[in-house]
Amino acid sequence: MLNFFRHQSGSIKNDLLSGLTVALALVPEAIAFAFVAGVSPLIGLYSAFFLGLFTAVLGGRPGMISGATGAMAVVVVALVAEHGIEYLFPTVILCGLLQMAVGFGRLGKLIRMVPHPVMLGFVNGLAIVIGMAQLGSFKTLSAGGELVFLSGAPLWLMLALVALTMGIIWQLPRLTQAVPASLVAILTVTLLSVAINRTATTDGNAHLLATVGDMLRTNTRAAEIAHTRTDAAVHHHASPLTRVHHRAVSPLEQVSDSPALAFMQKSAGDRAASSTPGERPLPDAASVDAGISGGLPQPFFLQYAMVPLNWETLLIIFPFAVVLCGVGLIESLMTLTLIDEITETRGQGNRECIGQGTANLVCGLFGGMGGCAMIGQSLINVNSGGRGRLSGITAAICLLLFVLFLAPLIEQIPMAALVGVMFMVVVGTFEWASIKMVRRMPLSDVLVMVLVAGYTVIMHDLASAVILGVIVSALVFAWKHATHVGADIKYNEFGSKIYQLHGPLFFASVSSFKDMFDVASDPDDVVIDFYYTRVYDQSGLEAINTLAEKYESCGKRLHLTHLSSECRSLLDKAGDLVEINLSEDPQYHIATDRLA
Repeated sequence: MLNFFRHQSGSIKNDLLSGLTVALALVPEAIAFAFVAGVSPLIGLYSAFFLGLFTAVLGGRPGMISGATGAMAVVVVALVAEHGIEYLFPTVILCGLLQMAVGFGRLGKLIRMVPHPVMLGFVNGLAIVIGMAQLGSFKTLSAGGELVFLSGAPLWLMLALVALTMGIIWQLPRLTQAVPASLVAILTVTLLSVAINRTATTDGNAHLLATVGDMLRTNTRAAEIAHTRTDAAVHHHASPLTRVHHRAVSPLEQVSDSPALAFMQKSAGDRAASSTPGERPLPDAASVDAGISGGLPQPFFLQYAMVPLNWETLLIIFPFAVVLCGVGLIESLMTLTLIDEITETRGQGNRECIGQGTANLVCGLFGGMGGCAMIGQSLINVNSGGRGRLSGITAAICLLLFVLFLAPLIEQIPMAALVGVMFMVVVGTFEWASIKMVRRMPLSDVLVMVLVAGYTVIMHDLASAVILGVIVSALVFAWKHATHVGADIKYNEFGSKIYQLHGPLFFASVSSFKDMFDVASDPDDVVIDFYYTRVYDQSGLEAINTLAEKYESCGKRLHLTHLSSECRSLLDKAGDLVEINLSEDPQYHIATDRLA
């Protein structure tokens, strides 16, 4: 199904238009992930700008889009909640330095170790996660302050416009490819939505068809209500001493299921400062002043207090930075591999690591939350014809222009249009052919694919899913090859017994290797021929050493022949750890007698 994205060719026009399309789709994503991280939506938007710009210029995969992501947000939310937002920015900077070190160390090639079944599970699980994430756009805030699913006319209108968006994206390329179908769909549905919303409204100032601005105000209002109710409950039940302690704790620690509360503490705290928590009324839609308009980003040390640069601070931020580094690089390199497959080109993994690191370093310096490659937006870009670096640069610059000048217009974009675009991403991302491949694939590969996809869907952790899949695939590989060790036995004219080995000798196969030899019954002269096998690790060397000691204790001679250069190198490196006393015998082309 990834062929769905291959019909576009690259050009400057396509890069510019696809960049604009991606920028429109980036706005709600960046806002949503900022709420997840517990920071201001503007921080998410600024992060998407810096990440998108620097990875487009310096990264190793033209056409790939980076920005603030959910995988990174769920890591930093604990840091923000426990230590405060001031510790976030040094952490992101350190994460960038670590990613650059990985790139300069040329470790990006490790992505080649990801097996194809893991890639299939990753792609399919990702498609399901993206689809499930869109369900939140079908919710609205009830009178009681709870998020509930739409019903009645708003629901049917939403579904109709989502279907219209998907239909335009599906059918327009058959008529013309002069402009990206996704951009045409967004603009068309936006015009329809504006016309509908001007003639009908629902609760308060809310529109009949939810827009990007409505989404932001709804999330903000829901967070304020949760914060108000939590303060009231604690104030009512706690002792005076506990109340004092409670006010010093981050709101995210108070109500862990409300990801935007840290942002709300900053945006709504001034309004609540003069009132007692128990007396604060539930805010209505009119009391919420939220938007994406802002100025130019500034260095974080001009906006927030500086954390002390000492060993204690390093101990706090280093574990978070390491996790951010790993999560960001895994997602970015997996996205790079996916875009490589779609575009039938090859990106540069090590350069991408350096680009991601540089982007996160600058992002942290200017008060960003960090991020990595965004698979959904990258696929939108590819589907819209974006193949060059110009598409990513355009998306980043357009995003900044939205914040500086065009916020009121961008807030009018209906969520239905963006949901429709993402649903088409889901359709194009899911590898439908893998369903048919199940009967032809080995059972172990099917299980790995299902495991990775299931873990991705349940845990929403793409990086851990990939690591888990690689580990399971490696264990399956080791188990299978542990049974592939065997030997052909023959005798030469001198009465020597020759074991001609087949299969790899490593930690999982040493037991089978030892069972092949009958030391007591073998003749005085035994040869092990390694022409068709290789020794891969210390366990294999130790097995050879143990076998040699058994033959020596019985007064018999053991010869090794046709050892590869790699095997001899392993023996030399082992030194005294592996002691094999062998007598040279040119007749057997003995390859090693290190102690002679």
